[in-house]
Amino acid sequence: MILCVLFSGGKDSTYALHWAIFKGFKLGKLITFIPERDDSWMFQYQNVKFTKFQADSMGLPLTFINTSGEKSSELNDLRRAMSSCVDEGMDGVLTGALLSDYQRMNVNMIAQELNLRVFSPLWRKNQEEYLRWLPREGFSFIITHSASMGFPHDLVGKEIGEAEVERIISASRKFSFNPAFEGGEAETFVVNAPLFTKKINVKGKTSCKGDSCTFIIEKVNLVERVI
Repeated sequence: MILCVLFSGGKDSTYALHWAIFKGFKLGKLITFIPERDDSWMFQYQNVKFTKFQADSMGLPLTFINTSGEKSSELNDLRRAMSSCVDEGMDGVLTGALLSDYQRMNVNMIAQELNLRVFSPLWRKNQEEYLRWLPREGFSFIITHSASMGFPHDLVGKEIGEAEVERIISASRKFSFNPAFEGGEAETFVVNAPLFTKKINVKGKTSCKGDSCTFIIEKVNLVERVI
């Protein structure tokens, strides 16, 4: 079975394609949506244009889809993207959905219309266990955006390891936000993963206002991995 991947460059969609490869699926292409606004209901906004470096590191084809980010029209953009998967002979769609019923419902609805199977390997997984698993298994990511009271905002722009994961989990318990960020508490960008042939080196700057911080990537390059 050949899958197209709804890919934001964050930890969840990167984990999903890792899962798919090790389950024996073939990946037809990655699809990254580029919203015009930062409050898209469906798609990640911060730094998604840099997924091309992740795709290069994994040797996978990537398609960018521009979308208004408007709730009324972005589903049509999703349908257009998934239709292209059918046209190119793919059988299913892969998502990194964790808990969002809105996202999962709409992907499943469109997939059913198009006779595509949907795979969401992270759906309803234990959020804390999943977050701890990532650095242990070789996934490195940076926080590119945080938007929750009590989130350790000093981690924005930093590479997250096991110690940082424990800080996030501790804060999530105290301030009652989702530790894996499915409620929009934070967004991520993966810089290293088991399927990457090269690590992604990023440079940028962090801007904060109130309980919201954003890391703006300004420069990206691929570097040799240290095994």
